[in-house]
Amino acid sequence: MATWNSRGLRGSTLEEMINRTNEQYREKGLALIQKVPTPITPVRMEKESRRITLAYFDQKSTVDYIGAVQGIPICFDAKECATESFPLANVHEHQIEFMKDFEKQEGLAFLIILFSGADRLYYLPFYDLMKFWDRAQNGGLKHFKMSELNDTFCLQSRAGVLVPYLEGIQRDLTVRDIRKGRE
Repeated sequence: MATWNSRGLRGSTLEEMINRTNEQYREKGLALIQKVPTPITPVRMEKESRRITLAYFDQKSTVDYIGAVQGIPICFDAKECATESFPLANVHEHQIEFMKDFEKQEGLAFLIILFSGADRLYYLPFYDLMKFWDRAQNGGLKHFKMSELNDTFCLQSRAGVLVPYLEGIQRDLTVRDIRKGRE
């Protein structure tokens, strides 16, 4: 059974950036995205502050965020990595299955990855995540390098938007349209 403690706050910087971006997108009427809470059961609390110091997860989480962008259902997970190599162990099989099912329902699934050591932020489309995932499942590398990612999906803060993932979504949709045209 997984437990939560202070290590559970890893990635909170990226999540705060995404939460602020989501607020901006909502204020502008561009998207409605919500953070999916992970249900926990407290085990130990500090009496004075009523702060949870130890808890266990009630169930496996799916993804960090879910919502709609201009009528398109989206779901995504936020991940941080200190090196330029992203371990696929940071993505769980139940998350892959959820994103796969979400895509079958004509939704758009992706990861937002912050390579904090290189200070680079990427939108990773689900189809690219699946290439790396399948490679690992078939005995290949259990990670991927930042250099393997398509630089057109590198996100750069602009006009006060910290994580401009709408740009990634637009590129993702364009690539999907091109792929459909080839079928």
